[in-house]
Amino acid sequence: MTHATNPAFPLLEKIDSPADLRGLPKQTLKQVSDELRHYLLTSVSKSSGHLASGLGTVELTVALHYVYKTPFDHLVWDVGHQAYPHKILTGRRDELHTIRQKDGLHPFPWRDESEYDVLSVGHSSTSISAALGLAIAAEKEAANRKVVAVIGDGAMTAGMAFEALNHAGDISPDMLVILNDNDMSISENVGALNSHFARLLSGKFYTTLREGGKQLLSGMPGMRELVSKAEEHVKGMVTPGTIFEELGFNYIGPIDGHDVDSLVETLQNMRSMKGPQLLHVVTRKGKGYAPAEKDPIGYHGVPKFDPSTDSLPSKPASVPSYSAVFGEWLCEMAAADPNVVGITPAMREGSGMVEFARRFPKQYYDVAIAEQHAVTFGAGLAIAGMKPVVAIYSTFLQRAYDQVIHDVALQNLPVLFAIDRAGIVGADGPTHQGAYDLSYLRCVPNMVVMTPSDENECRLMLYTGYQHNGPTAVRYPRGNGIGVDYTPLETLPIGKSVAKRDGKRVAILNFGILLPEVLSAAETLDASVIDMRFVKPLDHEAILAAAEDHELIVTVEENAIAGGAGSAVCELLNVHNVATPVLMIGLPDEFIKHGSQDEIRAELGLDAAGITSKIKARLSLL
Repeated sequence: MTHATNPAFPLLEKIDSPADLRGLPKQTLKQVSDELRHYLLTSVSKSSGHLASGLGTVELTVALHYVYKTPFDHLVWDVGHQAYPHKILTGRRDELHTIRQKDGLHPFPWRDESEYDVLSVGHSSTSISAALGLAIAAEKEAANRKVVAVIGDGAMTAGMAFEALNHAGDISPDMLVILNDNDMSISENVGALNSHFARLLSGKFYTTLREGGKQLLSGMPGMRELVSKAEEHVKGMVTPGTIFEELGFNYIGPIDGHDVDSLVETLQNMRSMKGPQLLHVVTRKGKGYAPAEKDPIGYHGVPKFDPSTDSLPSKPASVPSYSAVFGEWLCEMAAADPNVVGITPAMREGSGMVEFARRFPKQYYDVAIAEQHAVTFGAGLAIAGMKPVVAIYSTFLQRAYDQVIHDVALQNLPVLFAIDRAGIVGADGPTHQGAYDLSYLRCVPNMVVMTPSDENECRLMLYTGYQHNGPTAVRYPRGNGIGVDYTPLETLPIGKSVAKRDGKRVAILNFGILLPEVLSAAETLDASVIDMRFVKPLDHEAILAAAEDHELIVTVEENAIAGGAGSAVCELLNVHNVATPVLMIGLPDEFIKHGSQDEIRAELGLDAAGITSKIKARLSLL
């Protein structure tokens, strides 16, 4: 690798791989950490991206790559917001400025990008399960390969993480789970005493004594149980790890996650320990950059900014985002109806619920990263006569699909799903593209699925779902509306479309927010346009009439073509033995990469020019 010499990073610029890091003296790791933190801040402030999480894991990342022989040893990151320092140390330093940009570095650990990225991630709470599989395979391999999972305290709230812990504790492979705890409510527990205690519990003397005692007492079950409980009692007096011990893990910590020397010493001790181990590390999001420490949520994902200032650049005045439109609507409903309940799986800010949470705290529930629970919790509220609204990202609802079917739709319960980040989301890439919700929801009986074309229609559809006595879903995109005026709230007739333009030969059936692009293409082609609004139930009458009066039906959606709205139209025409050809325009059968929303739409032919070109090509075949 070639790169310009920068006097601000004399050690970091010598590190093109973790092997280079491991070749440095241990006493230099503090300086490496300082340079790494400065490099991360400098780079992300110029390019945009995730910041606060990575600032908090600098020392932990340095210590892990210093102690473990990556990539031979497997290091699994959960979610991956915090993995920018990992990318910098694993040969991608000079490409970091391209992160989250089209054809640049992936926003999260990605297997195709680097051999150091063991697991491709983006959704939370997968690391322990994957690490357990890797640990079992490592035991069979018998090559002394080590496996480490790094999971945040937020991700640890998901049921999947505890399912994995429970399984690992039962079969007892050699593996290490690092709980990266950046909730500073326990900061008073971190200090010299606890760091000393962690080193003591991970040290050779204690480990030998512990394992030797167990062997000695193996033939005396009663005595062994007594000693085990005594050990648990002693540890429980000074550590919060009893729950992990009960799940079969040896708990160490909490220790200061910003003391790189202590981390290295503890990890070196734990590297050779047998069985499932859990190291509790306390870090601070935004560490080393005061504005990010003060506001870690605001600095979680940042635009380009000047790090010498104390604030991020203010967003220019513009039309509201769809998330804000939803949040405003929810407040309006809650003010009029005390039975309205808002539910979010740890996405208060992203889903536009900050004001709702402030104004209606008794009607607001953040269930943490527990999407399955969020949906069935909503079902219970609905059974009791409440009006639950589950605000959830399209890709996160995937994680609760059985609950949608079994606990809501099967029982025809009035739960409203406000599905944010539907369609192309942009820079977060394949793990977050809302490509499948129309496909996986429209096949579910009792479900009403709505696709607004603008922010006012979104409000009306949310209100329609609120009034409907059954499960409903309104899917809307990431980003801003188009600046239309609001009309008074009213209930829309279920399953009815709206004709937007009369034309010849071609009828374009629009599902969702691509309507402006569709109308532009229709002007060029002199095509008819129908804003379908409902994917389920479909407006049968409008579709059949369009098929009779036009040579070609075109469906446009920002969803996977496979099983999506266009497929629903084809099914309807087939049932009625209608032979009018159909061109389905949407997302192809591939995972959509990262890049800006406009870049991806243009590349996939979902802008006006692309839609026009696709239709012209199909017309030429008629």
